[in-house]
Formats: sequence, C-alpha cells, structure tokens
Amino acid sequence: MIGYCGLDCIQCEAFIATKNDDNALRAKVAEKWSKLNNVPIKPEHINCTGCQSVGVKTYFCDQLCEIRKCAAEKLVSTCADCSDYPCSLLDEIFRSAPQAKATLDELKNKQNC
Repeated sequence: MIGYCGLDCIQCEAFIATKNDDNALRAKVAEKWSKLNNVPIKPEHINCTGCQSVGVKTYFCDQLCEIRKCAAEKLVSTCADCSDYPCSLLDEIFRSAPQAKATLDELKNKQNC
C-alpha cells in the first residue's frame, strides 16, 4: 500500500499500531513524532489505516498533508502519475525519506516503458 508521496504505508508505525491495536506502540510513536515535529502528539492521535484507504488517518495526513490534498484533487494513484512529477511539494519528504523518491521514480519508469 503505497501512499501518494511514495511512502509505504504498511511500514508506517502509526499504521502498524492501528492494525495491531498496540497502545504501547502508539505511545512510543507519539513521543517520537512529538520530538521530531516539536508539537504535542498524544498516543490517541496515532491511528491510521493508510492515506489512500477509507478509514481513520493521523491528523497530519488527514488535515495538513499538501501532497495528499493535491494528489486526491488530481485523482492520481500516486504522485508518479501526475504530469507535474516531481514537484516542490515532494522536496521535504524526499529529504527525510529518500526511499519515497525511489519508489515513485520506479513507478514513473514503469509507466514510461
């Protein structure tokens, strides 16, 4: 399950905590993400079924993620399907998660074959 941005949702700790109803993992992720983002995040905020799935999302993914908003508006499966790929919306995610760029590049290359 690849997110619009190229991240593998199945690898995401919020997804794993939600799938396994793991409150200890939720607490761990909330603490880590709070420090990483310098904002308070509570364990009960750590619930996500994947950015493209029907169901609960983390607040960031649901309300703040500009990549998700853009891709959903353009009705693309991933950013690799967008005629503007790559765009500046992806810069930050590519810096923090280079595997997301590799995933999208691979998808884009498959389209061009």
